[in-house]
Amino acid sequence: MKQLADEGLTMIIVTHEMNFAREVADRVVFMDQGVIEEEGSPEQLFLNPLSPRTAEFLARSIH
Repeated sequence: MKQLADEGLTMIIVTHEMNFAREVADRVVFMDQGVIEEEGSPEQLFLNPLSPRTAEFLARSIH
C-alpha cells in the first residue's frame, strides 16, 4: 500500500495503524463513535491535535 501511495494512487484507507497512516496519508480523519472528531494533515493531527479525544487516542496508540 505504501508503494501505491508513493506512485500517487488515490486511496481511502480505514486503519488503526496510526504510524502507517501518519507515514502514508495526505489527509487524516479521526472518527469516534461513527462521528468525525477531527481532520487535517498528518502533521497537524499527530503533532498538534485540536480535539482532546484525538489526543487521548493518539497517546494510547502511538508507540
